[in-house]
Amino acid sequence: MLAKVLSSAVLGVDAYVVEVEVDVASGLPAFMTVGLPDGAVKESKDRVKSAIKNSGYEFPSHRITVNLAPADIKKEGTAFDLPMAVGIMAATGLIPKDKLSNYIILGELSLDGHVKSVKGALPSALSAKVSNKGILLPKENAAEAAVVKDIEVLPVESLPEAVDFLSDRITISPMEVDLQKIFESGTTYNVDFNEVKGQEHGKRALEIAAAGGHNLIMIGPPGAGKTMLAQRLPTILPDLTFEEAIETTKVYSVTGLMPSEGTIITTRPFRSPHHTISDAGLIGGGHIPRPGEVSLAHNGVLFLDELPEFKKNVLEVLRQPLEDGKVTITRATTSITYPARFMMVGAMNPCPCGYRTDPKHECTCTYGDIRRYRSKVSGPLMDRIDIHIEIPAVRYRELSAITPGESSELIRDRVSKARKVQVSRFKGKNIYFNSQMTSRHIKKYCQVDQDSHRLLEQAIDKLGLSARAYNRILKIARTIADLEGKENILSHHIAEAIQYRTLDRKVME
Repeated sequence: MLAKVLSSAVLGVDAYVVEVEVDVASGLPAFMTVGLPDGAVKESKDRVKSAIKNSGYEFPSHRITVNLAPADIKKEGTAFDLPMAVGIMAATGLIPKDKLSNYIILGELSLDGHVKSVKGALPSALSAKVSNKGILLPKENAAEAAVVKDIEVLPVESLPEAVDFLSDRITISPMEVDLQKIFESGTTYNVDFNEVKGQEHGKRALEIAAAGGHNLIMIGPPGAGKTMLAQRLPTILPDLTFEEAIETTKVYSVTGLMPSEGTIITTRPFRSPHHTISDAGLIGGGHIPRPGEVSLAHNGVLFLDELPEFKKNVLEVLRQPLEDGKVTITRATTSITYPARFMMVGAMNPCPCGYRTDPKHECTCTYGDIRRYRSKVSGPLMDRIDIHIEIPAVRYRELSAITPGESSELIRDRVSKARKVQVSRFKGKNIYFNSQMTSRHIKKYCQVDQDSHRLLEQAIDKLGLSARAYNRILKIARTIADLEGKENILSHHIAEAIQYRTLDRKVME
């Protein structure tokens, strides 16, 4: 007696179809699972047996063999519980086999037969659509899977409900969601730029960073507002497109971090890992690879507070995702690529004690202490950060001001207009922001007049800016010109851009 049920497993952030083959044969009672199952899959036999019995069905006293094909890929997770139970009951004649090939089935079973939520519902639904199948899955995951259009998404709450549906004793209404309504109601943030007192220079720098997709580092004493500014950066980024929302949601789905009753991620992610994080936690990895913080920040912001306190090897692994927008993790049996296109925002004190630039506190650090502290951020990493700004302590007069600052919505409108200009400019070139320009693009799109050339020469000679700052200044100036709606880069754009690179010399001294 053989039955075949279709299920799904996640590899990276995408899913593939798994055939759950169940053979119930004569012999001593046994339950074996083959096809490279991990510990959670091997334990399914106990959950499945109890769920079938406690749901009022007879569990066969025969030799049961479950094969998960393709058998050369490691299977992990609890989503195979429901398809295993359905397969066993189909093999023993309790469920007709004629509907089994129409659906991808997944779900974790509790001992009483209740179907519990699983990870990776959205990638599984996308896989089902490619395979031209419907999907039968836990009720908690149905709204997430229903984001994928043109497939039948059937929510179930228990094993008996799934059995009755597959036996044509009941019907289940497909889950549907209104994506337009979700996007309209879900694109709100809990913070706003009008809550930030003072720091106009910092706000302007973040607006430029958002408009051009530039990475940014803020240097200032404790309590100056670096974290407050960083937390509000996602609120001025353009709204997520549907494609970006799907990409981001897939990452959160496979890691099990989808919000309760969530259907799709509609706001830009903001991730702020602690400086004690490991390189695997930041970049992704582990025995069974998982996305790291850089992937959870995909299409959003990765904020690294107290940047020099991170371990050097942890910071160095950032170089590949900052350059490529993705992370590739290679193991002996497989190679997995996770998306990691994000804006990086770093924050650090000017010195170990934190008060070197604070007029109200005395700095107790020696020059050697400061040099060692700042050298913890390597040159290659700083190479990938376009904007360096100083965030001074806020004065009382600014803190006590009653008039609110500019709202995130107004700033976001300007940023979105600048982004549209860049998308049009780089159409067909596989880049989307000014920060992604190579030397060839800079030469074509960042031409400057004689006054600007003289200004750049003076800045490099007199301010001691490094050679790498030259291209960065041109990129930033291009973004400033885009914000003003100017086709050509003017001298005052260069002058403002130079302000955001003066720390190039100071930080790396």
